[in-house]
Amino acid sequence: MFRLRRFLKNYRLQLIVGPICKLTEAVFELLIPLITADIIDTGVKSGDVGYVLRQGGLMILLGAFGLGFALVCQKSASIASQGFGTEVRNAMFRHINRLSHAELDKIGTPSLITRMTNDINQLQLAVAMLIRLVIRAPFLVIGALIMAFCIDAQIALIFLAASPLIALVLFLIMYKSVPFFKRIQQKLDAVSLISRENLSGSRVIRAFSKQDSEQTRMEQQNDALLQTAVTVGRISSLLNPLTYVIAQAAIIAIVWFGAVLVNDGTLLQGQIIALVNYMTQILLAMIVVSNLVVIFTKASASAARVNEVFGTMPSVKETATEDIATDPHAPAVTFKEVSFGYADNGYALKNLSFTIEKGETVGIIGGTGAGKSTLVNLIPRFYDVSEGAVLVNGADVKEYPFRQLRGNMGMVPQTAMLFAGTIRSNMQWGRKDAAEEDINKALTIAQAYEFVYQNPEGLDRTVTAGGKNLSGGQRQRLTIARALVAQPEILILDDSASALDFATDAALRRSLKEETKGMTVIMVSQRVGTVRYADKILVLDKGEMVGIGTHNDLFRTCKVYQEICLSQLRAEEVLNQ
Repeated sequence: MFRLRRFLKNYRLQLIVGPICKLTEAVFELLIPLITADIIDTGVKSGDVGYVLRQGGLMILLGAFGLGFALVCQKSASIASQGFGTEVRNAMFRHINRLSHAELDKIGTPSLITRMTNDINQLQLAVAMLIRLVIRAPFLVIGALIMAFCIDAQIALIFLAASPLIALVLFLIMYKSVPFFKRIQQKLDAVSLISRENLSGSRVIRAFSKQDSEQTRMEQQNDALLQTAVTVGRISSLLNPLTYVIAQAAIIAIVWFGAVLVNDGTLLQGQIIALVNYMTQILLAMIVVSNLVVIFTKASASAARVNEVFGTMPSVKETATEDIATDPHAPAVTFKEVSFGYADNGYALKNLSFTIEKGETVGIIGGTGAGKSTLVNLIPRFYDVSEGAVLVNGADVKEYPFRQLRGNMGMVPQTAMLFAGTIRSNMQWGRKDAAEEDINKALTIAQAYEFVYQNPEGLDRTVTAGGKNLSGGQRQRLTIARALVAQPEILILDDSASALDFATDAALRRSLKEETKGMTVIMVSQRVGTVRYADKILVLDKGEMVGIGTHNDLFRTCKVYQEICLSQLRAEEVLNQ
């Protein structure tokens, strides 16, 4: 947690004022037993009602001031803890957005969500407790011991005997239970993961009739969580009985030996009551300390998980901040002996060299796992090449600032992702000032205009998170339109028409060819029909380029392409007429 202290720098005032107010409240709390003793020994003993009322009024006044200081402390703790959580969450979100795809793949989306929510909430609680109780609880224990010695040193020895025993019980129970609290956090993560998988994959689960097996899986994980929670509950349940037995035994000893001293005239009855109150304060303060141990143990585990994210550096680093000059006569994209491999998985692409000229339409085809998506992900520099170089407009992609490189590209990924809002707000992602005319043109090219305006709301139709209220084909056409609205120099379609019927796919290709003159279009597909009319086709097999050329040339010269064609088309349909 110490490494996260930088997020508290804007809350130094609350970090100072809060504990001071809480200490002041604790001082008032320590004074209350002395006033109680005075009321008993002076007012009650002499029957002086006025004195009792005056001292009672003083107690009420101290209580009111204590409440005021406690409220100030509570507000300071709330401001600091919530502000701290907000700053950590914002900083983590910014950091995650700087991570490259490799780091996001490694950590995983579910884990990142848990860290941004549950873990940061745990840290917020720790900050609040730091301000409210970390100083107050030890101060009350020490203060109560000192006040006991001020009243009577002999009786105070009972405090010295009881306090270490209570502390020992707390230590042993915490020592046994803290590891279980860590396991509970891990098992909660597992339950959360299963819940997210079942909610997001409900259609797949029902399609395979896996409800019963998923229910069993959930029950097993919940049972594991239950058993851990029950175990730690049993251990923790010993805390109150054992500590209260020691405290009550100490109180009995105080009363027993105190009675003897009262008979001797050494102590007064009110002082005995004060000593009993101080013992109770010590007990309650130590129980608070035990709860703080649990809170800070959980916070420590959460801090480690949060720091792990902050400690993860992007493998793809932006080295340039200013736009660079490019060669207007250079090819749109050039691969020079490019090889790339994911961590610990060998090479996904091997020694690729090819050129895509400006205004060309290029198709990329190959079997599953051939490296098609990996190839196009290197162009906007989502990953850095392991060997070789990728050039865009004659300049290495590593020399570009991300804004310039990716601002010139329209990327339509395999998974059609829309965001909660309206169709209009989604269309304006690439160009905030896009006019309705530009949006309608893009919708027309993407074959989405008709279904958008079949709805009376048109562009203002609501889109739910992920576009779940639209069909797969509708989502794909809208993501293509979104990319076109930005009017990119290079349009990359990563198998983004897979959910379209053949007629719509053909209409989309014709529209792209006619309406995007001068735009470089790169189409990834497993359909021969999607790429056959491209100016150039790249054929990939197991990460290697086994052919490049037009459809007719490749069918005659490339065995892999020939096999793909014959698996989808009749022999007489293969060659372009």
